[in-house]
Amino acid sequence: MHAEPRASRFVQRLGEGEPRRIRVSFEFFPPKTEEMEKTLWESITRLAPLKPNFVSVTYGAGGSTRERTHSTVKRILAETALTPAAHLTCVAATCEEIDAVIESYCTAGVRHIVALRGDPVGGIGERYAPHPGGYRNAADLVAGIKRLSDVEVSVSAYPEKHPDSPTVEADLDMLAAKVDAGAARAITQFFFENDLYFRYLDRVRARGIDVPVVPGILPVQNFKQTKAFAARCGASVPDWLAERFEGLEEDAATRKLIAAAVAAEQVLDLVDRGVTDFHFYTMNRADLVYAVCHLLGLRPSHEASREASDGRGALPLPAGERAGVRGVG
Repeated sequence: MHAEPRASRFVQRLGEGEPRRIRVSFEFFPPKTEEMEKTLWESITRLAPLKPNFVSVTYGAGGSTRERTHSTVKRILAETALTPAAHLTCVAATCEEIDAVIESYCTAGVRHIVALRGDPVGGIGERYAPHPGGYRNAADLVAGIKRLSDVEVSVSAYPEKHPDSPTVEADLDMLAAKVDAGAARAITQFFFENDLYFRYLDRVRARGIDVPVVPGILPVQNFKQTKAFAARCGASVPDWLAERFEGLEEDAATRKLIAAAVAAEQVLDLVDRGVTDFHFYTMNRADLVYAVCHLLGLRPSHEASREASDGRGALPLPAGERAGVRGVG
């Protein structure tokens, strides 16, 4: 007696006309060095054939990466068919300065902004203080963006509460204010326990907030760094996750296999519970994210695969055809 082979629940060969069930987006950060630039663009080329809904580019504390963010976004627009979403914060800048950034994004062809309060100039842990002449918070920033342009705006959401929020209710009030100001989507801080996401989603819906709340997924590239970062941004790291990486400090190959298994287990459970949209914090690395997307059933078309293998990457669309969380706020 032979068991029937199990058919994939998710396989979607992109570009061949079938309806798409799973949608993904990817987050990158602007590179600081020539070597990091090379790694970033190798990752973008690798992931582009999966046809993400959009790709976001982060914006450093106090606008510290402003020029590099803008340069990366412009290159994505010029050299790929991807839809970039530019991050923007309201830290250490006047409204006029931020408005100028918004206008420069729009002039470049950006049609999607991820609006965040931003980390204090001194980094996470320092008390946040609005700039005297600037936007007070992310809700204020969203209103400013929508006043200047009808671009799509995404904002952040926190399944375990923003570290600066005094209460869960205050945190939900801020999300509601951002949506009322014009945000079309919320992207969550990363989490490792899916029940945290669903309990949060229940609270969001009970509060009357009805925009999509997209789970942010962080494949663990480096457990020690992930644990330290989670502690700074208020995300919990469960004991079971620490145990899976225990004893692998000097074994990078096995760490990568474990990381892929952990991320795959998380996203497949989310799909089984009805989630269809995912935002991946790539850390500018493609391998783990690509593997998880493959398990989700995302397959490039044969043409896109050939282009990637030839080194051509994603081809730009003809002129006029471009559509055009991680952070605090």
